[in-house]
Amino acid sequence: MSGETDLIKLYSGRILELAADIPHNTRLETPQVSVKKRSPLCGSTVTVDISMQDGKVSDYGQDVKACALGQAAASVVGGAIIGQTPEAIMAARDALRAMLKEDGPTPPAPFDGLEVLRPAASFKNRHASIMLALDAACEAVQEARQIHSA
Repeated sequence: MSGETDLIKLYSGRILELAADIPHNTRLETPQVSVKKRSPLCGSTVTVDISMQDGKVSDYGQDVKACALGQAAASVVGGAIIGQTPEAIMAARDALRAMLKEDGPTPPAPFDGLEVLRPAASFKNRHASIMLALDAACEAVQEARQIHSA
């Protein structure tokens, strides 16, 4: 099978559905923290806005300018992140990275929808875009935590 055919298969119907319907796809008016991440390889960017209360994400917004894979990842994250602790978000990021790079297990619920991106493991040039939403969210919750502990 050619690499091009594999790439076409990668953009499955489910990935395109997720990319077309990203939850919380507007910026927050008054977030506690905003973080923008960019993939230098492809130019994809994701900006996340987070507010936290009682150690959990209480509000979330995002602006996603990425390929369908990055959009699909942001869609899963947007649908799962509210109510999550920083530890759960960091565990999801680490699991997603391991799933892509080492064929590791699917990220834990509620981020298990990221399993749809497992076929992207063989496309290393897409990994950074897929990781953007969780990388930005992890940085944002860590910053929010520092603000609350200051």
